Amino acid sequence: MLVTGVAGTDREEKLQQIDRIIASEVLHGSESLCKLLRYLAEHCIDHPGTGLKEYQIATELFGRPANFDPRIDATVRVQSGRLRSKLGEYYAHLGATDPWIIEVPKGAYSLVFSLRTLPVAPEPAALTSISTTAFPNARSRTLSNPWQLAVVALSIGLTLCLVALVPLLQDRANGRTAVRTDKESTGALAVLWKNFVDTPDEPWVIFSNAEFVGRPETGMHYSNPEADKGQAILDHYTGVGEVLGIHELDRVFASLHHGLRVKRGRLLSLDDAKNNDLIFVGSPSENLSLLEIPSAKEFVFRRMEAGSRKGDLSIANVHVRPGEGALFLANTGLPIIEDYAVVGLMPGLNPSRWIMLLAGITTIGTQAAVEYVSRSNTAEDLLKRINGSTSGKAAPFEAVLRVKVAHGVPVQSEVVAIHLRN
Repeated sequence: MLVTGVAGTDREEKLQQIDRIIASEVLHGSESLCKLLRYLAEHCIDHPGTGLKEYQIATELFGRPANFDPRIDATVRVQSGRLRSKLGEYYAHLGATDPWIIEVPKGAYSLVFSLRTLPVAPEPAALTSISTTAFPNARSRTLSNPWQLAVVALSIGLTLCLVALVPLLQDRANGRTAVRTDKESTGALAVLWKNFVDTPDEPWVIFSNAEFVGRPETGMHYSNPEADKGQAILDHYTGVGEVLGIHELDRVFASLHHGLRVKRGRLLSLDDAKNNDLIFVGSPSENLSLLEIPSAKEFVFRRMEAGSRKGDLSIANVHVRPGEGALFLANTGLPIIEDYAVVGLMPGLNPSRWIMLLAGITTIGTQAAVEYVSRSNTAEDLLKRINGSTSGKAAPFEAVLRVKVAHGVPVQSEVVAIHLRN
């Protein structure tokens, strides 16, 4: 009975930790990741030592058909990679002091639960250790006088305060910080997006929708104006990164108590561009409206005109500075393991309006660009680079991100070049 009770308590604590993560802002709105986390947790707790197969997760959790082929459909791998990344983000900030640490091991569809190791607190000194020099008749007297009781109470209080401070000091030594309040956690984001939320107008999110020809069931490809002349254009498709990016922006603006409007790139007019703040999600190669609207001047998207990468999309550094690359290209072939993206804040066609450009060479780079300006820690780093602080209002800038990719998911991004705009 005792063993069963302990197991039950352990199970309850683990499920409570799962609920805590699901309720956090890190997974807010990510229904598929919440479902995956709970599914893996319940299996891990109820069936320890037994693994899950990709096929099982795809058919039981994500509703894929019985003929599901993981070589064609990477849903499970992508979602597992995203969950691993989100858990890392959670424990870096909000979950820094949680009792249970949960991880998704690479190459496996399971969870690992680990109890956080806390430093052993020193035991309070026993009351009998009070010096008999201070109390000459201590052996024959009780601590009944008010001033004696006050001294003892103060000693105990100080000891308890020291005990309480030990975990905090340990966290600081390990480079962790205390969990921040909602106001603190959105502070850097509020500064970075200040130009877009300090007005009652909702900014427009303009997502790319490239021109295709053909039909999905028989095969389609990017439209070639010369070879595909006269064929009907399909312009209602966009990339995975754009979809996930818009979801991230919606989450950020909800936390800043501001709305968004979403519009396809091909439907944006010049009048729209003049009268609204715009957030472009996707590169000019697919977000065709960017070709008509002056935006990036320091880092521009160009097709390679010669060499082994002829025809490939690149990011050109117009004004190269010491230590910077002149050209940025994603890796060749598949899978994509490295991408580049441009993040930029600049005045719009109307000087009173603003443009935020979030564009990758591939759709994965676009997702990474959006995530970079949607996370408090990376927003803080960006503000320090362009403003020198995390206060005030973000100065106009353009930056290039190098994006590391695993299983079709951006897992790490870093600024490799940044220029302030005049």
